[in-house]
Amino acid sequence: MAFTYKHNNLSLTCQICQQMDKQELLKSVGKKIQNLRVSKGLTQVDLVGKIDGNIDTTNISRIESGRTNPTIYMLFRISKALDVTLHELLNFETNEK
Repeated sequence: MAFTYKHNNLSLTCQICQQMDKQELLKSVGKKIQNLRVSKGLTQVDLVGKIDGNIDTTNISRIESGRTNPTIYMLFRISKALDVTLHELLNFETNEK
């Protein structure tokens, strides 16, 4: 089933979710975060330093490995730290597995 998240003027739809279960989705999100982080030359420590709020490398590791379900707000904070839009972070069309 696809989902749509709407907040103010932001609307995100995950069409690819129709073929994914929860664990596959979490792993895909985590892999996308990891790929973006590495492509920008950042370590997990660097990423944590760019995120406002209470988060550590253990949290990032769990998110990147798909072992935790981050909130939409956490994904927003991560996208800001990676200097990408939330839409780009959740766009799996170009995500290589």
